Amino acid sequence: MVSASCVRMAQMNPQTQRIDNRTAESDTWHRTAKVIELIGNSKESFEDAVQNALHDASGTIRHISGAEVIRSSVKCEEGKILEYRVDLRVAFGIERESPE
Repeated sequence: MVSASCVRMAQMNPQTQRIDNRTAESDTWHRTAKVIELIGNSKESFEDAVQNALHDASGTIRHISGAEVIRSSVKCEEGKILEYRVDLRVAFGIERESPE
């Protein structure tokens, strides 16, 4: 499971201009989330593959609030790992025109 750092990473995105209205009772901006699936890759580790996918996604998706690693695998040649791969489900809030 990915730590809360993915939320902080989305907050650091320069495209994110929304005021942080989260409270101790509710640590998300949204009441409805959309979930997409991504595949991340790294030559270093599974964790880097997750971070790469979240970093790339945060370039076009705002308010990423969570991620779930569905599957992890490796690309091998002659018994040597060449690439780490992770399939992720990434959740992010649906923005509304006016708060309700």
